[in-house]
Amino acid sequence: MESEIIRRLEAHQLRKTAFRKEVLELFIAAKGVALSNQDLEGQLENPDRITLYRTLKAFEDKGLIHLAVDSGGVSRYALCSSDCTAHAHHDQHAHFHCLECGKTICLEGEVVIRAKAPEGYEVARENLVLEGTCAKCGAA
Repeated sequence: MESEIIRRLEAHQLRKTAFRKEVLELFIAAKGVALSNQDLEGQLENPDRITLYRTLKAFEDKGLIHLAVDSGGVSRYALCSSDCTAHAHHDQHAHFHCLECGKTICLEGEVVIRAKAPEGYEVARENLVLEGTCAKCGAA
């Protein structure tokens, strides 16, 4: 996994600090599950909120992760697709949020929104969250 972490950081022109490696390892291990700041803090060896905030901001700015806000307004982050860059995020997709366990995952497929913004408005971000119960919670 170390070589994948190094490759991803280099591909997005990010410094390879020990903290950034540790955070990126958590995202890779999450396998498509979006992680909140609280999720990350709970798994990090020495969670420093300021350093974590700056790391997440740098990762998002460089196209390594994307924001997935759940219906409760909690900001979560997930790994971007491999073709995302600092200049072009290609993660216009929906997310699924389980109302039972709180897990948020990325859904396959591009989101197509047919609504048009009013004259003079500019859309900066699209956010579609489907809610319900995941397979694990639905089976319980």
